[in-house]
Amino acid sequence: MSDDTSQAILDATRNSILDLGVRRTTLTEVARRADVSRMTVYRHYPDVDAILRDLMTREFGTLMQAKAADTEAGDGTARERLTALAVGSVQALRAHPLLRKVVAAEPELIAPYLFDQIGGSQRHARELLVAAVTLGQADGSIRAGDPLVMAQALLLVTQSFLFSAASARDVPEADLDDELGRLLNCYLA
Repeated sequence: MSDDTSQAILDATRNSILDLGVRRTTLTEVARRADVSRMTVYRHYPDVDAILRDLMTREFGTLMQAKAADTEAGDGTARERLTALAVGSVQALRAHPLLRKVVAAEPELIAPYLFDQIGGSQRHARELLVAAVTLGQADGSIRAGDPLVMAQALLLVTQSFLFSAASARDVPEADLDDELGRLLNCYLA
């Protein structure tokens, strides 16, 4: 499949999910929206869930990469930049229309990545965090420790602020974001 065709299928899936929801998005609808044959889609994806996995990896990976680039160029220590990256990513992901749609309508699609396995987006996030921890250890702003273990701990904490914050509706999100920043800053110091 050409990159253009791949992107067209992912874009069509995104638009269909935002318009119709995950369960009402079919491979036939995706093919129609992507202006490709159903067989083109079927040759590369067995079902909508498989496309959705690739779509989430693309969407959330792109978002996190952009946040990483923004914070990399920022001022402050590597620890301050990593904290800004984590909090900014949580804020951006919380507002992302695809994630909001999936979490609101089909939370069971996210559950395996919270309880059983690590997905592509999580692997990408962890790689960014390993690199940021390594930079912080090099500049002395982040304590010693295994960067992979620390990155995984950071990922678990930030995921809880992303997916569980809605359960604390009586606490403003901005206040929770501030607390996440403090929590991460203290953990890394």
